[in-house]
Amino acid sequence: MGFIETGYKGKNDWWMYLIGLLFVFFGTQLGSIPLGIVAFIKSEGNMHVFQEAANDNFMKMGINTSLFLFLMIFTFMVGLVGLFIAVKYIHRKQFKWIVTSRKNIDWKRVSFGFFSWGFVATSLILVGIYLEPELYVWNFKPIPFFILVLVSVIFLPFQTSTEELLFRGYFMQALGLLTKNKWFPLIVTSVVFGVLHLANPEIEKIGNLALIFYIGTGLFFGITTLMDEGTELALGLHASNNIVAAFLVTTDWTVFQTDALFLDKTEPSLSFLMFLPVFVLYPLMLYWFSKKYQWNHWKEKLFGKIEQPLFADENEIA
Repeated sequence: MGFIETGYKGKNDWWMYLIGLLFVFFGTQLGSIPLGIVAFIKSEGNMHVFQEAANDNFMKMGINTSLFLFLMIFTFMVGLVGLFIAVKYIHRKQFKWIVTSRKNIDWKRVSFGFFSWGFVATSLILVGIYLEPELYVWNFKPIPFFILVLVSVIFLPFQTSTEELLFRGYFMQALGLLTKNKWFPLIVTSVVFGVLHLANPEIEKIGNLALIFYIGTGLFFGITTLMDEGTELALGLHASNNIVAAFLVTTDWTVFQTDALFLDKTEPSLSFLMFLPVFVLYPLMLYWFSKKYQWNHWKEKLFGKIEQPLFADENEIA
C-alpha cells in the first residue's frame, strides 16, 4: 500500500480536514502567547513599541537569541499537538498513518536522512568559509553556543516535524484522496510550503525569486516522501537542515539569527549558491536514496492514480 493510499484509513470526510487545519492554526496561535508575553515585558508595557516589534522583528527588542529560538519552536510544538488531536480524535486514525505506510516508523531512515544531509550541508558551508574566509567572522561564545546547540538538537526537530507531517503527511494525503492522483498533492504542497516562507526576512531582502529555493526544497521533500512511501527520510533531512543552519552560520537578515559559530558578513543577494541545492544537490541526493533503497516505478509513484485499497481490518476503513 502506498503512502497516500494509507490516508484512506480512518475517517476522511472533507470537513474533517478543514477542522484539522484549524486545530493546527489555533495551536500555533496559542503557542505564540509565551513569545508575545516575553516581548511585551521587553517593551516595558509600551504598546507602541510592542506593535512595531510585532510588525518587524521581536528579536530587535533584545530577547536572548536562544530563548527567542525556543519560543518560536514552541509555537510549532503546540501546533503539532493540535495536529495529533485532529488525527487521533477527529479522523480516528493512528498518528503513524500520516508518518509512514510501513507497519512501524523506520527510525533508521530518519537517522540516515539526518546524517546524510547534515554531512552535505556542513561540508558545503565549510568549503565556502575556506574559499572566502574574509566574508565570515568567528563568532564562538562558549556558553551561548552550547545553549544554542542544546535548544537546536532537542527542540528544532519539533518545528521541522510539524511542517513535514502537516505538508508531506496530512495535507498530501488529503489532496491525494480528493484528486485521486499523486502529482497534484506533490505540486500543491510544495508551492504552499514555499509561499508560506514569504514571511521570512530573507525574502524581503533578496526578493521573491528566493521562493524558488523554498518551493524546490518542498518538492525535494515531497518526491522523497512519495518515492520512499513515508516521511521518515524527509523528517531527518528537514531537521538536519535547520539544525545546521541554526548553529553553524548566522546573519543579521535571515530567519535564523543565533549565537552560531560564524557570522556571515555578506550583503543579501541572489546567487548561484542559493540555488545549488535545488538544481544540483537535491537531484544527487534523490539518486543516492534511489540506489540505497532501490526505488523504482518513478512514473507510477509520482504521477500515478490513487485507488482505495481493501483493508483486512474493518476499523481501518473510512
